[in-house]
Amino acid sequence: MDSAQQEEVQQWLIKSQRDLKVAQVLLDHEESLLDAVVYHCQQAAEKALKAYLAFQNVAFRKTHDLDVLLELCSSFEPGFRSLQEAAAVLTPYATEFRYPGGAIEPERSDAEEALEMAVLVLNFVTQLFSLNQA
Repeated sequence: MDSAQQEEVQQWLIKSQRDLKVAQVLLDHEESLLDAVVYHCQQAAEKALKAYLAFQNVAFRKTHDLDVLLELCSSFEPGFRSLQEAAAVLTPYATEFRYPGGAIEPERSDAEEALEMAVLVLNFVTQLFSLNQA
C-alpha cells in the first residue's frame, strides 16, 4: 500500500472514530439529541466500511447504504456478513431523523442500540487491520 492510500485509510478511520465519539457525547448529554446520535452512529459505521474498501483499493460510489458497502467488503472478507444486522439497524438513520415530516428523534433504547452497532462495525474493521499488520 502506498503512502497516499495509507493516508486515505487513516483519514476514513479517524472520521469514523470521531463520529462515534460525537454520538457518545450526545447520548450522554442532558438535552435530548437522539436524532443526532443515531445519525453519527450510521456515519461511523459507513466510514469504517469505506476505510476497509480504501484499504482494499476499491472504488465505491457515494452511498449511505451500509448493505451495499458490506457486500463490497464481503467480497474480500466473508466475515463482514456477520454485520448485516448492524447494517439493517443503522442504514435508515442516514436520513430518517434528518428532515421534517416524521418523528423528531428515536427512542433512547434505539439510540443506545445504534451506538452498540456502530462500535461493533468499527471494532470489526480495526481488528482486521490489526490482523493484516501482524
